[in-house]
Amino acid sequence: MARNEQLIRQHKILQILERVRYGKTLEELRDDLCEELGLSSIHTRTVRRDLEALQAAGIDVEQNDIARGKIWKLGPRHKQTHRISASATELIALSLGRDLMFPLGGTPFWMGIESFWNKIREELPEGVLQHYEKFRRTLRVMGVPTKKYDRHFGMIKTINRAIMEHRVCTVVYTSLGGSPKEREIEPYTMALFQSSLYVIAAACEDTNPEERIRSFKIDRFDKVDVQDKWFDPPDDDEVSRYLDNSLGIFVGIKPSDFRVRIDARAARWVKEDPWHPDQIVKELKNGDVELSVKAAHDLDIIPRVLRLGAHAEIVAPAKARQTMKQIVRKMAEMYDIVESEE
Repeated sequence: MARNEQLIRQHKILQILERVRYGKTLEELRDDLCEELGLSSIHTRTVRRDLEALQAAGIDVEQNDIARGKIWKLGPRHKQTHRISASATELIALSLGRDLMFPLGGTPFWMGIESFWNKIREELPEGVLQHYEKFRRTLRVMGVPTKKYDRHFGMIKTINRAIMEHRVCTVVYTSLGGSPKEREIEPYTMALFQSSLYVIAAACEDTNPEERIRSFKIDRFDKVDVQDKWFDPPDDDEVSRYLDNSLGIFVGIKPSDFRVRIDARAARWVKEDPWHPDQIVKELKNGDVELSVKAAHDLDIIPRVLRLGAHAEIVAPAKARQTMKQIVRKMAEMYDIVESEE
């Protein structure tokens, strides 16, 4: 069982009690916990100890005797402990952050964002809301795709539980250009990158430590099941190191050193929108620049170079340069075919 199983249970108990108005008996809470956490069984004494621990932490959980027995419910002071006040400026900042999170629509995370946003609006005086509405028009969020994850809601919820409990998952996953394949993964965390959700996980079939941890795009999951198998997760610092080694969502232990020459016309674009905090930009005599940056995969670099067209050239490593050469040749052939058909 997960090392933080008690914390997980207590958090789930709070979620269950927040959904019900008239409370739950110990037996009902036990049954809900087993269903929502995928447990085969749990004793009511354990549930009672968790409830008492929540009370000891200052959360207003109370007992009441009713016709169907003794029930547990959140008391009237529960919401008071979460009373919120905010200025118009703080509300603007929060609403902008909410707009940026639109790609999480259809996920449990978005439900939390919306719930919190609605609570704040309900608590604020009308004057603050009017002030907010007036100044909110001065800044708009654009370029955020209208992506939704409604179809993947259950899978995301299952993966999130597996991450918290350190449990192995059996998934049906379709790689880009491939066919659906069943595989086992050890999910470590989820990441939001360029409006898409990814699972950072170890592929159980791969024993090579340099290739074992990968990113799996949520859109390509067809099925997720949690197994009764547990794994020892890496430290948060180790997962961060994997992610920090990359410009994008690809992960790896040993990033490669890339050098990209960018002409004087496009050099300003790279300075205005850096590729990575640790990049090095070397000024050349003719106004060109050479960008040095580490990345875990060629595909972290090649799409960025393609966006600059003929203004950028991969200098090193040789393998990435060769890949780029093949792509450019194929594109040239494709346009030649189109022109001949016209």
